[in-house]
Amino acid sequence: MQLDQTTSQVRQEPVLFALEGSRGFGQLVAAEMGIELGEHEERSFEDGEHKARPLESVRDRDVYVLHSLHSDAERSVNDRLCRLLFFLACVRDAGACRVTAVTPYLGYARKDRRTQPRDPVTIRYLAQLLEAMGIDRMLVLEVHNSAAYDNAFRRPAEHLEMRSLFVPHLVRHMGADERLVVCSPDVGGVKRAVRFRERLAEAADRDVEDAFFEKTRGGGELNLGRLIGDVHGATVILVDDLIATGSTLAHAARSCRQAGAQRVLAVAAHGAFARGAEESLGGDTFDQILISDTISPLKLDPQVLGERLEVVSAAPLFAQAIGRLNTGGSLWDL
Repeated sequence: MQLDQTTSQVRQEPVLFALEGSRGFGQLVAAEMGIELGEHEERSFEDGEHKARPLESVRDRDVYVLHSLHSDAERSVNDRLCRLLFFLACVRDAGACRVTAVTPYLGYARKDRRTQPRDPVTIRYLAQLLEAMGIDRMLVLEVHNSAAYDNAFRRPAEHLEMRSLFVPHLVRHMGADERLVVCSPDVGGVKRAVRFRERLAEAADRDVEDAFFEKTRGGGELNLGRLIGDVHGATVILVDDLIATGSTLAHAARSCRQAGAQRVLAVAAHGAFARGAEESLGGDTFDQILISDTISPLKLDPQVLGERLEVVSAAPLFAQAIGRLNTGGSLWDL
């Protein structure tokens, strides 16, 4: 009987913490959930070390710790990871009943296989670190390779897909007579693009076609290949997990233009925007680029794309996911 009461209490009273550098997004998620962010303290010391601790009781509670793992002007991805690891362990030591690491953008997830002799498989090492801190579960948005992500963790690894974010937006803004083609900029992203196309076709109640580009990597070099599929006269939606330098998407967009595409849109879950992105994405290559707000602040000069860049918030999606996890619900339709 006591077990049932404890389980009921956990499900009714989740607590969400958002570490420094992710508090803006965390506040959006908390607002969508109708709760306040959990109070915590973070202190930095003169020698570069730091500490973080919750300022409210987490004993026997369902705890969610939100932190995106990327670099920004103030913190490296390594600093963010270290802070996340320590805080996760701290709330576990403080008696949390269940601890979930919420990483809207999961850094180090792209290195998921060996492409050269003695290569690291970094996503597996990352999983081992997180699990050593005592987490019960992961929650992320659109990792580079969902199968590698699933296999890296020995704890439940929940994966939200970008199509839940962007499909409703696209349906509201597309013309009734537009011929639509969803295109992957490389072979590795074909499954993601196919799932996106299926959701778009269902939501719009119309046929949507497929296309993809050949692409190979070797010795650290990128080899861009040919377009497979018919895009002539169509609105092409290029789908990828993230935009870093933007070179792959820019090549794909130019090739689609040359093949007769009428409009070219790019949709990516994460706007990482590394050095070189402004040159790749500038000009009139894209009619529109959609990203989410998992990486903030924006690393791209807003003037480069102007109104062609639109940010769709992932906060409502994460709020729904956390609410369902807390009550034992399903994430399948998310």
